[in-house]
Amino acid sequence: MKFLPFIVSHVRHNWIRTSSTVLAMAVCIFLFATLQTLVYAVSGQVKSPGAFRLIIRNNVSLAFRMPKSYEAQIATVQGVKRVSIANWFGGMRDLAKPRDFFPNFAVEPEIFLPMYPEYQLDPQERQAFLDDQRGCIIGKDIADKAKLKEGDSLQLQSAMAPYRIGKPFEFVVRGIYRVDQVRFPGTSENMMFFHFKYLDEATGRKTAVSTYRVEISDPSQAVAVGRAIDALFRDSEAQTHTETEAVYAAGFISLGGKLALLLNGIGLSVMFTILLVTANTMSMAVRERRTEIGVLKTLGFSAGLVLRLVIGEAIAIGACGGVLGIVLALFATKAFVKAPMIGDLLKRVVNLGLPLPIAALGIAMAVALGLAAGLVPALLAYRSRITDLLRQV
Repeated sequence: MKFLPFIVSHVRHNWIRTSSTVLAMAVCIFLFATLQTLVYAVSGQVKSPGAFRLIIRNNVSLAFRMPKSYEAQIATVQGVKRVSIANWFGGMRDLAKPRDFFPNFAVEPEIFLPMYPEYQLDPQERQAFLDDQRGCIIGKDIADKAKLKEGDSLQLQSAMAPYRIGKPFEFVVRGIYRVDQVRFPGTSENMMFFHFKYLDEATGRKTAVSTYRVEISDPSQAVAVGRAIDALFRDSEAQTHTETEAVYAAGFISLGGKLALLLNGIGLSVMFTILLVTANTMSMAVRERRTEIGVLKTLGFSAGLVLRLVIGEAIAIGACGGVLGIVLALFATKAFVKAPMIGDLLKRVVNLGLPLPIAALGIAMAVALGLAAGLVPALLAYRSRITDLLRQV
C-alpha cells in the first residue's frame, strides 16, 4: 500500500489518455455485462420447468394463420384444461405516431382471464368487460400514460392489413387491470385485451387465428401435450408448432436461437480490440516515462518493484473501467424494460436485472484485461538497463 501514491501519480500523469483508456475498458465491460445478462435471463426462463401454459402458432411462421376450427380439436387433447384464441391486433391510436403504441390482443375473455390470474380485475370490472363486446381492459401503465379511466372511449387503427376496415375500431375501457409483482414478477401492465368476437364480426367473420393459448393440467407434461397437439394437424394444410410461453417469447429475443453465439462473438471481438488498445496505451505511457523509470532504478528501486508498479497501474485502469462498465450496465438493464415494444416483451419473458455473478465476472475480466495489457510494457521496464533509460535521444 505504501507504493499506491506512485501508482496514482502514474495514472494521473496523462489524465486524457488515462480517461480514454478507462472509458474504452468501460465500454467493453458494459457490452459484456449487458449482453450476458440478457443471455442469462432468457436462457433461465427457457429452461425453467414450471410451464403450465402453451402457445400454438402456424408451423411456418406467425405470418401464416390457422383456422378457428382448430380450437375445438385442441380442447380434446388429454392434459389440456382450457384453450383461448389470442390474436395480435397491432392497434395504434395514431398510425403516424408509432411511439404511442402498446401491445393489444383480441382474446376470448371468458376463457382467457381464468388462464391468466396475473391480470387482476375487480369483480365489477370483470363482469362489465364480459358483458360489453366492445369493452376492453388495459394495464395501469396505459391508463396512467394515456390518462384513461373506466368508461372512457378508445379508438385504435390496426397496422395489419386484415384488420383495416376503413375506420377505427371503437372500444370502451371497462377495467384497468393490476399485477401483483410479488407473485408475478415482471408481468407487464402495459397491455390491452378485447373481445375476439368484436374483431371477428368487424372483419366479416373471416378472421383466422394467429395463436392459441393453452392451459395444461400438469406442467411436467408440457412437451408431451405439445407433441400431441401438433400431431393432430400433421397432415393438414396449416400444421402447428406448440411451445411454452417462455420459449415462444424468448424466440423473438434470441434471434432464432442464435442469441448466445451472436452476443458472445460480439463480446469477444470487442474485448480483443480493447485489449490491443489498452496494451498500446500502456506501452506509450511506459515509453514516455523512460527517464522516470531510470531515476527510480537509480534511487534503488529494484527491477521487480518497477515491474509491479507498472502492472499495478494497468490493473488500476482496468478496475476503474470495470466498475464504470458495470454501473453503465446496471442502468442499461433497467432502461431496457422501459423501452417501447421491446421493453414489454422483455417484461413478459424475464425479470431482467444485472446478476451479481455477472457483475463480479465483469470486474474480474476488466482487471485481467488490464493485467494482460500491462504485462509486456512492465516486462520491458523490468529488463531495461539504467543507462538505456537515461540515454538522451
